[in-house]
Amino acid sequence: MSDQPPHRLPQRDRPWVMRTYAGHSTAKESNALYRRNLEKGQTGLSIAFDLPTQTGYDPDHELARGEVGKVGVSVAHKGDMKALLDGIPLGEMNTSMTINATAAWLLALYIATAEENGVERSALQGTTQNDIVKEFLSRGTYAFPPEPSLRLIADMIAFTVDEVPKWNPINICSYHLQEAGATPVQEIAYALSTAIAVLDAARERVPAETFPRVFGRISFFVNAGIRFIEEHAKLRAMGRLWEEIGRERYGVTEEKFLRMRYGVQVNSLGLTEAQPENNVIRIVLEALAVTLGRDARARALQLPAWNEALGLPRPWDQQWSLRIQQILANETDILDYPDIFEGSKVMDGLVAELIEGARAEMAVVAEHGGAVAAVPYMKTQLVESHRARVGAIESGEQQVIGQNVFTTTEPSPLQQGEDGGILTVDPAVEAQQRDAVRAWRRDRDGGEGGPATALDATPSAEVAAALEALRAAAADPEANIMEPTLAAAKAGVTTGEWAAALREVFGEYRAPTGVADAAAAPGDAALDELRDRVERVSESLGRRIKILVGKPGLDGHSNGAEQIAVRARDAGMDVVYEGIRLTPSRIAQTAVQEGVHVVGLSILSGSHRELIPQVLEQLRSAGAEVPVVVGGIIPKVDADEMLAAGVARVYTPKDFEVSRIMGDIVDLVADRNGIAATA
Repeated sequence: MSDQPPHRLPQRDRPWVMRTYAGHSTAKESNALYRRNLEKGQTGLSIAFDLPTQTGYDPDHELARGEVGKVGVSVAHKGDMKALLDGIPLGEMNTSMTINATAAWLLALYIATAEENGVERSALQGTTQNDIVKEFLSRGTYAFPPEPSLRLIADMIAFTVDEVPKWNPINICSYHLQEAGATPVQEIAYALSTAIAVLDAARERVPAETFPRVFGRISFFVNAGIRFIEEHAKLRAMGRLWEEIGRERYGVTEEKFLRMRYGVQVNSLGLTEAQPENNVIRIVLEALAVTLGRDARARALQLPAWNEALGLPRPWDQQWSLRIQQILANETDILDYPDIFEGSKVMDGLVAELIEGARAEMAVVAEHGGAVAAVPYMKTQLVESHRARVGAIESGEQQVIGQNVFTTTEPSPLQQGEDGGILTVDPAVEAQQRDAVRAWRRDRDGGEGGPATALDATPSAEVAAALEALRAAAADPEANIMEPTLAAAKAGVTTGEWAAALREVFGEYRAPTGVADAAAAPGDAALDELRDRVERVSESLGRRIKILVGKPGLDGHSNGAEQIAVRARDAGMDVVYEGIRLTPSRIAQTAVQEGVHVVGLSILSGSHRELIPQVLEQLRSAGAEVPVVVGGIIPKVDADEMLAAGVARVYTPKDFEVSRIMGDIVDLVADRNGIAATA
């Protein structure tokens, strides 16, 4: 018998995989960043791709303007992937790729690069995020309609389970649901409902004897917010429900397949622009939620940087987040003990509450036809939950230190210096990447028919054959799209060409906004006063104030735009909101056609410097002389430039009082039309 006491482990636990979510500009620059991070002790890669790559556009596409290299690295073909991974031991590395709509394509590029470097696909370890349902609900980087998107996921799962057996083909992402305002119950319920939809689709594409292994390869990407006791209980509740689903719905019996496997990024939604140094404390506490209890400890963890509410973190900022993980794992004693929450009445009670609530909400999703069919319902619920959160912060019911309470502060030395505490991507990167992808097509095609500078240029016979095989597979519901996708990657097809071929077969899609079906907000003193002002100005105008809320470019983070649209509607305005992914010309045309009094633009991807001037130019050309207000993660120097260029107001994350913003907009409309906004 062992003399080891039950409150101690016989040996220290292994730490989790430590990552930082990173990537920007070009593949070469991002590769240098990855190699430096690995030298600092990072144990896994987490690749951030830019929005054109995530949504299936090449750098020279109209919708890619202003977005190339901004929120991640641009990868347009296998040459870019080769440069991105140069010198990184792919046979040993555990690589996470935050990619969804184009996940099959990026995995194919990864496999092709590995095999060219002599690494067998069977040795590759890592994860493709690949949860498209949450893209419709919260993040917006979808490319195809829901049903064919689900088919792509199922094809990837069926392909990887034998061909790339160490790879996690999907990370069911509750992370982004919380970022969109989900409560813990909603986060659990919608993530597990999505997992059921994915598994049901995958079960049809693999032999019955293979399915338990499929279940065992499903992983999750979870959020951890500031209420870290409740967040830990959420993870335990998810794990118990996941095991229940495996046993009861799918008949999985092997214990090794039933344990929920998940990685975590802690909450970015709660990071503040005001007193941003406080974010470090928030990040540490949130990391404790997923590392403190052994029976629900994350297998991989990545932490945001303190300055993400300000802009793109610098390498030093990412290093700080890595050091937080290393200190937790190596200096504290959290890896020394068994589960410290075992037998806790508080934890057991919280877990039971969350399981009960999640089961009830999953039943509602099932009544709507499952996760894919229930996207409109779930989107509306998330908009409502986020509205409740914003309202609680506005009223002071939910206290956020430095933002709505204890706001007196000293200047932050972290923000001093010419860069203002953030990394700015060189504007020349986009032009370089446009030229580079055109050169790739020209050289790939041997210069046939002149320079291949656009997607409609004539490709080589090999590329044309690869794309035709891809279209044929997409049109055949029995075919698996992964093999022709891999062939296309090796032939030199570009990201935009791959996605365009599938769009020809699958069609386009615009996700529901959740705004139209959101319930009207009950009145309070502030909202009632705002409604009176809107009514007064509308009466003087002779018609109701009308606002166009627009999201130019590829930025899919629509939470802020949705809250503005909902509050404007609740205040009595007429609202035009078409959702994400609008060109500047479409915004201008809509402004004229709808006869709006004000245009509100939301951009969180850092592309405001390029896109806002384009929208202003298009509005002027269309004869729409209306005030323009802008919201997003916008550094002060950029805000000053936009105001000088004609933007009426600029709002950043520190401007959390939505009713005050609405009041400003009413004043703008009144001033522009010579009306007194107040009695």
